[in-house]
Amino acid sequence: MSQSPVAKRYAEALFQLAQAHNSVDAVTADMAEIKKVLADNKDLNVLLNSPKIPATAKRQLFDTVFAGAQQIVLNALKVILDKGRLSELSDIVNEFMTIAYNASGAAEAVVYSTTTLTEDELNRISTTFAKKVGKNTLHITNEIDPSLLGGIKVQVGNLIYDSTIATKLESLKRTLIG
Repeated sequence: MSQSPVAKRYAEALFQLAQAHNSVDAVTADMAEIKKVLADNKDLNVLLNSPKIPATAKRQLFDTVFAGAQQIVLNALKVILDKGRLSELSDIVNEFMTIAYNASGAAEAVVYSTTTLTEDELNRISTTFAKKVGKNTLHITNEIDPSLLGGIKVQVGNLIYDSTIATKLESLKRTLIG
């Protein structure tokens, strides 16, 4: 979660607007897509934050790249652009996702594993860990980390559940030594 009060204000305003238009689910889906696009395209971030690119070109870029998004989302992106807050866009998106997920009893989680997990495995992890953190469901991103040796590590917000072989071996070592 972001520490930026600006990001939090914009995210809360967008969430309230989405609620007023009964489109929280659609806006959340669009924001998740924007988050993915920003994460996958570092060049896009550079382009959006470049002072050499005029605002009109950035507006056209939004209209092109996010053409299928809800009008509320496109308008919000343009307001963020007009107010000179594009450097906060990733934080605004993350804040919005947190607010929307909290409102629906969900949370974002990252599962680190040595291989790609199947949908069934991700669903079981979601069910198990959602109960542990007091949520109904988890929206999981699977990250591959070959350094784990085996097992999984689940991060939900600031909580980390580490069930990797390396951690278990370290725990065994401490038990045997001391």
